[in-house]
This record gives sequence, C-alpha cells and structure tokens, in this order.
Amino acid sequence: MKTIYFDYNATTAVDPAVREAMLPFLDEVYGNPSSIHQIGRRARAMLDDARERVATSWRCRASEVVFTSGGTESNNLAIFGTARHLRGKGRHLITSTIEHHSVLQCFQHLERNEGFNVTYLPVNSEGVVDPDDLAKSIRSDTILVSIMAANNETGSLQPIESIGETCRSKGVVFHTDAVQWFGKEPFERVQQFNADLVSFCAHKLHGPKGAGALFIKSPLHPEPIAFGGSHENERRAGTENLASIIGLAKTAELFLKPPVFPRDALMRLTDHLISAAGAIQGVEFRGSRSVRLANTASFTISGSDSITILAGLDMEGICASSGSACSAGSLEPSHVLLAMGVEPDLANSLVRFSLGRDSTLEDVDRVVEVLRGVRERATK
Repeated sequence: MKTIYFDYNATTAVDPAVREAMLPFLDEVYGNPSSIHQIGRRARAMLDDARERVATSWRCRASEVVFTSGGTESNNLAIFGTARHLRGKGRHLITSTIEHHSVLQCFQHLERNEGFNVTYLPVNSEGVVDPDDLAKSIRSDTILVSIMAANNETGSLQPIESIGETCRSKGVVFHTDAVQWFGKEPFERVQQFNADLVSFCAHKLHGPKGAGALFIKSPLHPEPIAFGGSHENERRAGTENLASIIGLAKTAELFLKPPVFPRDALMRLTDHLISAAGAIQGVEFRGSRSVRLANTASFTISGSDSITILAGLDMEGICASSGSACSAGSLEPSHVLLAMGVEPDLANSLVRFSLGRDSTLEDVDRVVEVLRGVRERATK
C-alpha cells in the first residue's frame, strides 16, 4: 500500500542537498564557535558565513539574523523579548485569535503574569484579520503587534503588508510569524513583510528540524529569554547548533526563491481536492478559496471527530493532520475554527491536507476516495 503524505505543513523531509551540506558539521567541523583555538575558530568562521548567507537570501544585514532552535523559539524571543524591552513605554499588546500556540501562549502568559493588557483581534469566516480592526485597536500605550503571515491550520493569508504599514505609521513594533509562508509564497526580501521581527524555521521547507531564525530589524534589541552566555550578539545564549544552522542556510539559499512548493501546480491540486471532497456529504471546506496557501485545504466532517477520521485515513496509508490537540484522552476544538465562527462540534472535526512538491493528481483522487469511505464508516 502506497503511503500518501499530505502533512507538509507539519514537517518535510530533509532535501538531499541540505543533508549533504550538513554532514561535515556532524564530524570533521566539530568545534565550539566560542572557543578561541583553531578548531573553534574554524567553526566560528563557518557560523559567520552561514549568517551572511541567510542575510544575503533575506537581503538584510547579517547582524539582523539571530539563529534559534525553530519557529517556537523565534516567536517566543520576538514576543517576550520585545514586550519586556519596551514595557517602560506601554503595556498594551495586540495579536489575533488564530495565531499558533507558540504565539498565543506567550501573550496569555504576559497578560496573566506580567501585567500586560492584550487585545485579540477577531477574524472573518475565512479566517482573515481586518486591517481596520487593527488600526482601531492601537492605543497610545500599544508597543507590540503580532499577526501571522499564513495560518497553519487553514492556510489563510493575512494582509501583512497593510498591517505592517499601519504599525509603522503608529510607531508600533510589528512581528509576524512567517513560518508557513516561507517556501510557499513569493519572496524577494524580508522587508516585504513590513515587519520589525520575522520568524522562520527550516523544517517546513525541506530543511532540518531544530533550526530556526529570527529577523530583528536594527536597532531593535529584544531582551534575551535564555541566559548563560553572550552568543548570538547577546540575544540568545547557548552553543550554536552548527550542523543545523548550515542546513538552514542551505535551505534558505535553495528554497525561498523560487518557493520550493510550486504554487500554480499545487493550487490546481488543492482546487480539485476542495471540489471533490466538498461533494462528499457532511464534508465542508474551511478557509479562503482564493487568499490561502496553495498547498493547504482544510475540511470539517459532520458527525465525526478529527481523531476518528485521521485514524481511518492512516489505516489506508494517508497522512493528514488536524487542528485538534489530544490531551489526556480529550479532544479540544480547533481554536482557529472557533474564531471563524464554526460550531464547537464541527470545530472538533477539522482535517487538514497540506500538499508538497511530490504530490500528484492521482494522490488527490486516492485521498478523496478514501475520505468518502472513512466518513461513511465513521458516521454509521
């Protein structure tokens, strides 16, 4: 039985060229970049070179690139670091109701434990923030706005450039979680987001896990959230994971321009998937048909739940995902779908298909066929 992998938004396989670039740094180049002897200096030179390469890909200064362990840490550093750095100027923060948990839980912590006030912007039925809502929410004490570029559950794209322009005109720092954007949408330079902070991770576009980066526009200097050394220009303590950083640099060079996810081809596949799956009784597409990641199509399945559907798909060799989290045997409805106005029972049945460069029309047809059978069995 052929395995069909439709979970590219969760992670991707490391590209052979990326893996090849990393191999020397798992063996011969093993020094600590902070050591002053020749082996350490060699590692430092390679680290500096990797930073320059990412900066060239992003068209920014090397000093504006901070390496992290992934998208979660990049988001945490951007939000905690900036809020704490600027708290003397104000304690009002703005985000949206559909952010990744690595963003939402930062704001919730700051609100509960550190005396900040947070405005959570609503979204429309397609999961998109209205820039006018943002403009109306900015106050004299607003210091940080964080809105994702592309939603991981529905693929809905946010009006980031417009949001960034509003923040800049108001003198408010803007962060965007662009983890799902990179490698899928057209990219020329990191400044296109109109953001002061931009989160990136490698494993969403055929790079290694455990490798991320944060663009920090000069001269902003968020407070560190990890302590114990002056690494990363005193912004992120800890010995650098050089092998993964080299992999990240290679990933940025290979897969940002043009995006490794072929947009036109994937849009044709997901349009077909949306039409064919949407014809199944009880299956409803969720998100935007036009303003979305080309590789992403999400559905709710009435009369069932995510885990039941995903288990049925998995038994047929199909790997998909969900917006639900399973904790201690209980299912939580997708917070993204709830924010879009979907009823809790349906929000508990989200199934996300995210395609990649190797996906085919035959794969899509097979998924639709299996989904039809799984849905029928699950709702009997």
